[in-house]
Amino acid sequence: MTLPVTAAAMLLADARFPGGGHAHSGGVEPAAAAGTVTDVASLELFLCGRLRTAGLTAAGLAAAACARADPAATAVITAWDELDAEADARTPSPAQREASRRQGRGLLRAARAAWPGAHWLDRIGRQPHHAVVLGAAAAAAGCTPAEAARIAAYLAVAGPASAAVRLLALDPMQATAIVARLAPAIDETASRAAGDAEGPLDGLPFPSAPALDLLAQAHARSEVRLFES
Repeated sequence: MTLPVTAAAMLLADARFPGGGHAHSGGVEPAAAAGTVTDVASLELFLCGRLRTAGLTAAGLAAAACARADPAATAVITAWDELDAEADARTPSPAQREASRRQGRGLLRAARAAWPGAHWLDRIGRQPHHAVVLGAAAAAAGCTPAEAARIAAYLAVAGPASAAVRLLALDPMQATAIVARLAPAIDETASRAAGDAEGPLDGLPFPSAPALDLLAQAHARSEVRLFES
């Protein structure tokens, strides 16, 4: 099924939205330093793996957050605390947890400015995970949980692809072509993630990605780096 694309959904998925995502490589920088990502072919393999793991996790959390952002509710603090705990449990790397929370803070500031009437954005907390804020912001923008999942899945590959262009001096046309080829997989990942959005939180996706965890920790110890994560 083809999901509708609203202007608000495109805004959240746009790299120019001032949420701070441009400062993070999604693991591409340490992967490049380790020699894992060196060219277009290896970048595509990396993005495929990232989408199926970190991307699926983020999409599930975003969809769940969007589903729980009820405009009529006045007491939703518990929901955000539980979602934050689920995000923590799905992020074993301390470096990745910190990067997620830094991005979450940046996105939350931007979302509050863009949609000041969304009262639940003031209840999320001071150190929120990025995927949770993304879902809450998507709800503020009038998106469905399915759209929130699609945005999260798209960002899981689009941001790292853009970072790879800067890090490896790749042809931006070829990097864009990778994302285009991944479009069906992005939609599939989003549909899978959104299917559990309104169910128990412990039923959300939790695929592991040990390589991404190790790369994140190595990047945190690096003395010279272009991206925060």
